[in-house]
Amino acid sequence: MIDCMIIGDSIAVGTAQVRQECTSLSTSGLNSKQWNKKYKDQNLQAPSVIISLGTNDHRGVNTFKELMNLRTRVDARHVYWIMPPCNDQFCKADVNDIVEIIARNFGDTMITTKRVQKDAVHPSWAGYKELANQTR
Repeated sequence: MIDCMIIGDSIAVGTAQVRQECTSLSTSGLNSKQWNKKYKDQNLQAPSVIISLGTNDHRGVNTFKELMNLRTRVDARHVYWIMPPCNDQFCKADVNDIVEIIARNFGDTMITTKRVQKDAVHPSWAGYKELANQTR
């Protein structure tokens, strides 16, 4: 049985490098609609699931619909949402609001880090370790 699963975008890929014991269904650059299409037939059942999606979403993606579709497929005791970064250089406040609404609706845990790389989007190595520690 899978103990933990990480699903999502490049931030999920980086988190999976720290949490190597987890199964990773993550691909850099995917928005939530692309992720749902690529992984539509995957079983999303594990005691612990970590999700990072929404950061790559754009106006053509119905973020609420796509993330809700994903979340209803997840079967886990503990679900962690890595909040999309929001800082002086990068922020998608509407996406953060959607993630928060869905997470609260399901009783999930939201995690974040302020430790980001120069691109202001991806966590630094210390940031990835911080996110991983919040999910243990």
